[in-house]
Amino acid sequence: MRRILSTSLLVLTRVFGRNPSSRASFAVNFCCKSSSERPTMDLSDMRKKYKGDEECFEESQLVSLDPIKQFADWFDQATKCPEIGEANAVCIATATKEGRPSARMVLLKGYSREGFRFFTNYESRKGSELETNPYACLVFYWEPLNRQIRIEGTVERIPFQSSCDYFHSRPKSSQIGAVVSRQSTPVPDRDFLRQKNAELEEKYKDTDVPMPDYWGGYMVKPFVMEFWQGQTNRLHDRIVFSRPRDGASEPGELQHAAEDGWVYQRLSP
Repeated sequence: MRRILSTSLLVLTRVFGRNPSSRASFAVNFCCKSSSERPTMDLSDMRKKYKGDEECFEESQLVSLDPIKQFADWFDQATKCPEIGEANAVCIATATKEGRPSARMVLLKGYSREGFRFFTNYESRKGSELETNPYACLVFYWEPLNRQIRIEGTVERIPFQSSCDYFHSRPKSSQIGAVVSRQSTPVPDRDFLRQKNAELEEKYKDTDVPMPDYWGGYMVKPFVMEFWQGQTNRLHDRIVFSRPRDGASEPGELQHAAEDGWVYQRLSP
């Protein structure tokens, strides 16, 4: 650090001579630009301990060779963990047809052998991307448990009536909010949304709120499900289930047969 400062002062002296006011003015402007226009922060020391080897996640600890049932077990543990506020909060990543990705948090609203269900505005950025590239990746991260589940799959809209049933099960304020928000489109300010919300609250105070045609549910149908558990020595546990590629009748090298046509294997961390 001293060497850097000495070098900087030498440069200032050569450029501005020995005029103190000129050197001071340049130094102030240089420092301001360095801190505001080129912010940097070293985070290399930010780390925490995870589980020890005695708490590792072995294949023998799988509650089922059906990944949906294994998900159910970990999800149940997450819902019962008092340090986890919303166990069903999940990051969903989508991409344009050209492969430009985007990601955001949504709430999982159901799962079954068929897949994982969430609801959104069909005209939102994720909705537009799913129209042209119907694949997505879900990531659940439960930090207090040092666990993560990653799910890759194809995405389809759920039936209209299923979306309608869920829409009308929501609080009325949430239903109105879905009508007010043309998600991902620009608005002049928050007062614009407040005004529209107030107008619709008055309009629908004694009647049902119709579900807008630009709102509904999606189903992520998985073909990959990875169960990750952190280890302090960074030899994390990764057990991944996948659907065999078309035409593959037998598990590949280091793969093992699971239930319902799945195969599983351990991946290097």
